[in-house]
Formats: sequence, C-alpha cells, structure tokens
Amino acid sequence: MIRTTVGTTIDRKWDRRIRRADELASTYPFSAEGLRYYSRIATFQKNLYTEIQKALASTPKISADRPLRDELDLFLLLPHFSGFLNVIQQIAPSALAEAAAGLAQKGPAGWQHAIEDFWHGDLELNAAAQGADPINGSNGDDPSYPDRSLAWMFLQPYAEYLADHRETASLDGTPSTCPFCGGKPVAGVLRSEGDGGKKSLICVLCAYEWAFRRIYCPACGEEREPQMAFYSAPEIAHVRVDVCDTCHTYLKTIDLTKTGLAVPVVDEIATTPLDLWAREHGYTKLQINLLGI
Repeated sequence: MIRTTVGTTIDRKWDRRIRRADELASTYPFSAEGLRYYSRIATFQKNLYTEIQKALASTPKISADRPLRDELDLFLLLPHFSGFLNVIQQIAPSALAEAAAGLAQKGPAGWQHAIEDFWHGDLELNAAAQGADPINGSNGDDPSYPDRSLAWMFLQPYAEYLADHRETASLDGTPSTCPFCGGKPVAGVLRSEGDGGKKSLICVLCAYEWAFRRIYCPACGEEREPQMAFYSAPEIAHVRVDVCDTCHTYLKTIDLTKTGLAVPVVDEIATTPLDLWAREHGYTKLQINLLGI
C-alpha cells in the first residue's frame, strides 16, 4: 500500500510538469515550441523514473551525508540509453538530433563514457554554453555540449530519484549549490510564510529544493541590498528576474504567492522573454535550463 501511494505521488509530480507545459504552450505562444519539446522530454523522464523506482524499490534510504554523485548504477541505466537517444532523434531540433544519432553509433562504451563524463564532472553547463540554444539548433562555444546535454537530460530523473530517496539534509547555513549533488540552482521559488514569502532554490540536476536567503546572490555571495534587484513584466507577473549588479548574473524566481498553479521548473522555461531582457541588459544566467536557455 505504501509503494502505491508513493508511486501515485511521483506520477502526480511528473504529470503536473507535463500538464503545465502543455497549458503554457497555449498561453505563451513565444515559448510554445520549447514547451512542447520539454513536455515530450518530461514524458520520457517520467517513464524512466518509474523504471528506476521499480528496480530500486527495496533499497533503503541513503544518508544525506553521502554525496549523491557517489552513486551511479550503470547496470540499471545503460539499457535505457538507446531508447532515450531514439526519442531525442525523433523530437529534438536538428543539431541535438544529429548529436544523438552520432552518440547512438558509438554503442554502449560511448554511452558509458558520456554518462560518466557528465556525472563525475563539474556540472558546468553554463559559461561555455551560454550561447547554446538547442531549440534553434545552436550548441554554443563548447564542442562537448551536445553529448553533455544529452547525458544531463537522461540522468536528471535518476538524480531526482536519488534525491527523493535520501534522508532529510541538515543544512549548514544556506548553501548556494545543491547540498545533495552540488548542482547550481536553475530557479528560485517564493512561498507564503507569515506576512511575507520564504525563498528556496531548485537544483538543476536532482531537483532538490533548499531554503535560501531572500537578499543574497548565489553566484558571488553579495548581500548588500542596493546591489540586488529584481524585475518583472506585467504579463508574466508571477516570474521575476533576480539580478546582482556586482557579478552581473541573474536567476529567475517563481512567486507561488501570485500563481499557486505554477510549476517552477516549467514556468522558468516558459518565460523566455525575461531571459532575453536580462541578456540585453548585460546579465548572464547563473544556470541554463534543460533546453539550454
């Protein structure tokens, strides 16, 4: 009975992402193509998460003190990688579809290398790939970006499963990177708390969410209020751009006090005009999202 309840909860989590992407594709035509693409990726990820959950159902929870990326079950993951590459070849823009086809030809040894290279690397999918935009077929300035991006999409549900099945982390302060896997935050979240809002950050890899200070830059540690600001647009009022004028980075924050139906990782993807505004004003995104934006 417990397993059924947990499985249902997980299904709802993934279904909410997929449903939200489909809804916003109609609401925000400027992001419709990317949202439809994300919806299909998330459908594969949901199915992979379910398979991982079935295979590891009897595994006890792991201590939060053990680094998440010490785990890597290639015996479990590799049989699913070929199917993932087939899906990407069918749905992705040409540049990423070609990268998937090239990786498919390398066989299991090449797949293992791509998976291990990303998983045990520094997760730095930002600076060199800042110009990357798979939706428009651009892979930025990093020649390794396509394979690393593919590994990222594939491993995200595995990382999320590991985070979901860890003991609760005891945080020392408010870390700027994920306390489980070391990933950067892909989005911030504001939730109601008393008369104000409580802020948290969501990890780009394992989707773990941890509490964070309201006035503090996760990129450089700036905490002087005059250097920190946020901007929003009336037509997307529940999503804002948090900027730091010391290091000139930005992170989008989804305000659930304004729109409780928002799904942070999806609404972050959907609001590309805010990214365009931030970059036009000289800010660099702290962490690109799953679509390379």
